[in-house]
Amino acid sequence: MNPVPPVDQMVLNLPGSMWLLNVILGLIMFGVALDLHLDDFKRVLKSPKGPAIGLVCQFLVLPALTFLLIELIEPAPSIALGMVVVACCPGGNISNFTTHLAGGNTALSISMTAVSTAVSVILTPVNIAFWGGASSVTSGLLQEVHLDPMQMMATVTVILGIPLVVGMLIEARRPRVAAFFRKPLKYFSIGFFVAFILIAFQQNVDNFLKYVGLIMIVVALQNGLALFGAYGIARAFKETEQDARAIGIEVGMQNSALGLTLIFTFFNGLGGMAIVAAWWGIWHLVSGLGVAGVWSTMDRLAVARQRAGSRTAA
Repeated sequence: MNPVPPVDQMVLNLPGSMWLLNVILGLIMFGVALDLHLDDFKRVLKSPKGPAIGLVCQFLVLPALTFLLIELIEPAPSIALGMVVVACCPGGNISNFTTHLAGGNTALSISMTAVSTAVSVILTPVNIAFWGGASSVTSGLLQEVHLDPMQMMATVTVILGIPLVVGMLIEARRPRVAAFFRKPLKYFSIGFFVAFILIAFQQNVDNFLKYVGLIMIVVALQNGLALFGAYGIARAFKETEQDARAIGIEVGMQNSALGLTLIFTFFNGLGGMAIVAAWWGIWHLVSGLGVAGVWSTMDRLAVARQRAGSRTAA
């Protein structure tokens, strides 16, 4: 019998209590919902190709690629299961802003966020149960937990579905109220989450430093597959450069706050899982904003070359 890796026995301390993390995630989701309109869903029906490619990449391709990566590198089971949980979460709330910086199709990004968040109530729990059970690395750990997908579905509905519906109702019926709270709430909730991660790091610094080197590599590989894999698939299906950028960023920037909530709710804050989700929350900002900077720079250089060519021709 193989010994259990120390990271699989480690349990992280949660700053405050579980309700605090749920409140933070609820605020984040509520802030996102204040930016959403029914037109964002209608836009999907009018131009379904881009959102369909994005959703397939989000909820099928990324979990499948994560499964293959886990089978290939065989990390500790808790690290592997953390990768599965993150891969099965919908897009993160900062993806729309990042897409705008990258010169991508922001309207497509917003539509994908709206739809992926709505369907994640069902698909996230189902995907975690399916892919976690399918992997030879994670199946044993998942059986020990006795994960109930229906119970997880109820949890996701409360912390994502309800804030989504309430926020969209306020935006539709009280647009001035939504406009007043939109930016402050977005910055406050993101800042609150970052503070939560930093406090968690401080309380568990020894465990973080012991394993974060390995997890940095694993998360970078998984995030790269998500971002560039989705971008490549979109381009292969003849999506425009702007649409492909939006799809790549949306799939590459996961809702790690939801991942952390599920990990502490259903897996008791198991160390490897929690560190993966926490580090993903930091790394996808670095990679997403970094790629956005490269793409926007490429666009500026292309415009400059075009102007120089026009002046030369004149």
